[in-house]
Amino acid sequence: MTNIRIGYAIALAALIAAPFFIYPIFLMNVMCFALFASAFNLLIGYTGLLSFGHAALFGSAAYITGHVLSKMGLPAEVGILLGTATGAAIGLVMGLLAIRRTGIYFTMITLALAQMVYFICLQAPFTGGEDGLQGVPRGKLLGVVNLASDLNMYYLVLAIAVGSFALVMRTVHSPFGRVMKAIKENEPRAISLGYDVNKYKLMAFVLSAALSGLAGSTKTLVFGFATLTDVHWNLSGLVVLMTLVGGLGTLLGPIIGALIIISLENKLGDLGTWLAAVTSIEWFKSIGESVTMVTGLIFIICVLAFRRGIVGEIAAFFKRP
Repeated sequence: MTNIRIGYAIALAALIAAPFFIYPIFLMNVMCFALFASAFNLLIGYTGLLSFGHAALFGSAAYITGHVLSKMGLPAEVGILLGTATGAAIGLVMGLLAIRRTGIYFTMITLALAQMVYFICLQAPFTGGEDGLQGVPRGKLLGVVNLASDLNMYYLVLAIAVGSFALVMRTVHSPFGRVMKAIKENEPRAISLGYDVNKYKLMAFVLSAALSGLAGSTKTLVFGFATLTDVHWNLSGLVVLMTLVGGLGTLLGPIIGALIIISLENKLGDLGTWLAAVTSIEWFKSIGESVTMVTGLIFIICVLAFRRGIVGEIAAFFKRP
């Protein structure tokens, strides 16, 4: 346990120093999606519920935060809180409808509800339609800290990410977390022990939804826009990919998965340009346009060779006698 705490302390120190060496916007993007993936993992990795509707939670919170900041002029902290509350509220409604079913039926209900949210965002006047919300101001935190500075914004995102990760870790290791794991492993047995599994599923869904909403709100504050991409079902698939690549049911897995996928999306084009310059092969320039193909290939490799994900395989290796 001491070694784990030392490792977390070293990681936190590295993150505090990171914006002086790495582009802060990229780091903030990774942290937002790492939080999103961790929230999703809380549902599928520890409760066994596969949702294809998490983009609706992420995107609706992004839109609400963007609207209250750009149209209503409310402070940044209010926008984040309202976005998080929106994610939790939609998660409550979605969870009440979806937990009545299990397996693929649960998944398809979440997907259908998410598509409803997508079409609402497409047609609602306050979302900007296909143009989305642009030019969302960061404002000031508590009326004092100017978030227009990327460095100030970075440390706010870092505080949100670290606090959320601590909440996820505390939840997983709590009695509530043990019931979640019991439901995943053997739901009939959990019922026979007297647990109201639907109540626990709903609580897990709402908590996951609130953290997903927090990730969406933070993302809008960082980049200054919210678009239909944030509520599209592709994003739900992307967060599934992040979780599976990193390691399902592990604390660090979603973070590693988010880092890998976001790095590919942002750096693959630069890598292709560099390879084309070094090898004089023009084909490499097209690599940046094939991000989906590359991430799909990585997913296939992980499913075939690393079924536990990167973190899961590393943990399994060290547990071998």
